[in-house]
Amino acid sequence: MALAYAADTLKKAGWKQSADARILLLPVPSFEPDGSIKGGGELAPLLTPDTVVIGGNLNREDLAGHRCIDLLQDPLYLSENAAITAYCAIKVAMEHSSVILRGCPVMVVGWGRIGKCLVRLLRLLGAKVSVAARSESDRALLCALGYPAVDLTDPKDALSHQRILFNTVPAMVLPRELTRQCRQDCLMIDLASSPGIDVPNVIWARGLPNKYAPESSGQLIAKILEKEFSA
Repeated sequence: MALAYAADTLKKAGWKQSADARILLLPVPSFEPDGSIKGGGELAPLLTPDTVVIGGNLNREDLAGHRCIDLLQDPLYLSENAAITAYCAIKVAMEHSSVILRGCPVMVVGWGRIGKCLVRLLRLLGAKVSVAARSESDRALLCALGYPAVDLTDPKDALSHQRILFNTVPAMVLPRELTRQCRQDCLMIDLASSPGIDVPNVIWARGLPNKYAPESSGQLIAKILEKEFSA
């Protein structure tokens, strides 16, 4: 759906859509593990020698020699997509929670792009936010910014009173021995590309922008294309 909104935005800006176009816009990320395009279809029939390919995770042998614009390597796309993801993550939490965020104890694991955006929104909504970060320098910065910072190698009782927990780290940062410290009604949402929370009832939330905000996601893709081809 994000691609449909991207195409609509580009058409309104004067771009033309055709079967023989020299710009090929793929989903982000673009490919299944078997090499086919996400959503179906093969890449080879869509390529001509001068095709410019736009998508995500485009480091492939069959694209050698083609100009590729990998959105998952574009700083503007990554940052704005993180912000969209953060809004969507809060929507997921509200759909599955019986409490509002104001005054709610919430922990965000990870201080990357999504973590930063999510923490900011949670604080604006009145949540009691704490942040678990693996880097000592990140924890020091968090304390300077006024956020309770947690070291998961020694969380003490930080996990035991959280009502909602978001993970943004693509690594197993909350194994079973740590999740046992969480309260039974703690809502756990994993936003990372690889599992980071070892509990059977975790909400594994992937591809949130396309699912919950496809228009915003599509407009972002169109924005990057217009930036790349404005010259």
